[in-house]
Amino acid sequence: MRNAPAIAFVSLLALAPGLAAAEQLATVGKKTIDRADVEKAVKPQLVALERERFEIIKGGVDQLVAEALFEQEATARGVTVEQLQQVEIVEKVPQPSDDQIKKVYDDNKEQLGEATVDQVKPQIVEYLVRQTAQTRRDAFIEELKKKYPTSVSLKAPVVQVAFGSTPPKGNPKAPVTIIEFSDYECPFCKRVEPTVTEVLKTYGPDKVQFAYRNFPLPMHSHARPAAEAAGCANEQGKFWEYHDKLMAATDLSPDNFKKLAGEVGMDAKKFDECLAAKKFTAAIDKDVEAGEAAGVNGTPAFFINGRMLDGAQPFESFKEVIDEELAAKKS
Repeated sequence: MRNAPAIAFVSLLALAPGLAAAEQLATVGKKTIDRADVEKAVKPQLVALERERFEIIKGGVDQLVAEALFEQEATARGVTVEQLQQVEIVEKVPQPSDDQIKKVYDDNKEQLGEATVDQVKPQIVEYLVRQTAQTRRDAFIEELKKKYPTSVSLKAPVVQVAFGSTPPKGNPKAPVTIIEFSDYECPFCKRVEPTVTEVLKTYGPDKVQFAYRNFPLPMHSHARPAAEAAGCANEQGKFWEYHDKLMAATDLSPDNFKKLAGEVGMDAKKFDECLAAKKFTAAIDKDVEAGEAAGVNGTPAFFINGRMLDGAQPFESFKEVIDEELAAKKS
């Protein structure tokens, strides 16, 4: 991994639109290194920096919007902002029930060690009250936005990502497209599968189209053979059935590839011949190159209408971006 000063230097270059893409930045003997070479080499870091900058600015926008809404409503009621928040937020947050406290305790028993529920009860209560207060605050802000029409024109950074060789799920005219770069051996990729299923079930094929692209990581020796096997399944029109089997499998051996092929009803002879020929090496390489060009450096990585969502994120993270994209399409 490159050091921070180098990354910072390159990010400054990216912010200087007057610099030509072919500007020479270094020479080594007869070889020249230009800006395009450097930006390609550090593309994942640049994409991450752009996303981080966006999140910081978005947080600032959200904060100032909330402050303006509170101020206008406080003025309308003839009270201070503090009094408004006391009435609409603090006083509307109930004390946690014993069942809620017990659940948090049970969910975190390993981290709490030998501490009893009574010993950590004050901390759990504080956590639950703070969490509920934040939920109430967010809900109140949404109420105020309806009363005081609010619009935000800030746009998230977008990376253009195309489909690969595997068939997407959903309506081609769906307003939201999700492209996942993933690895069949990656534990985080397997962990996020139920979330992906929930997303597709919640929004349906007419709202979300979903596509899968391979990004086998070098440290996962079984990931590329699994991707080859999935390509062979696609050749027989069984990609998604086989994809689901691979994601659920702990055994990614050639023998199990063949066993899973039989379970989804593939022609065994054609599958074996395809697997032996490694027919999809070029297609997998193309997926990896596309992922690297988009800034992917780990799996899973999702692009929701080009907006990158990195890692095994919870459903709420997908929902936030999808809802924003659906709202943007309507407007």
